[in-house]
Amino acid sequence: MNALFDFFGRVLRAVLRLVLAVAALVFVLSLLLASLVVVLGLSLWALVTGRKPAPAVVFSRFRQTSQRYTQGVWPGAVRRPMGDVVDVEATDVTDKPAPAPRSGPDHMARVVR
Repeated sequence: MNALFDFFGRVLRAVLRLVLAVAALVFVLSLLLASLVVVLGLSLWALVTGRKPAPAVVFSRFRQTSQRYTQGVWPGAVRRPMGDVVDVEATDVTDKPAPAPRSGPDHMARVVR
């Protein structure tokens, strides 16, 4: 009688392992499918809006920063001399006198442009 119970116990354990393995496989495949759908959706959204996806921007900034602090480590990195080049936007500054300060605090003063 024990041999019969042992046989059914082994069959039941094998069936349970098989069911759990199939459930794990279905879970992993559904997770991969969901991530694929998200990646495709974000890629299409990036194409429609004309912007790079956020992870690509973050990783490109990380690479630029690491290239700046470790010159010559990345393949193809070119070491350029640091010069006196400053790229700024020019603005006109007018010689307008500053308004005279008031005596005492004025909490209800209006901002005049």
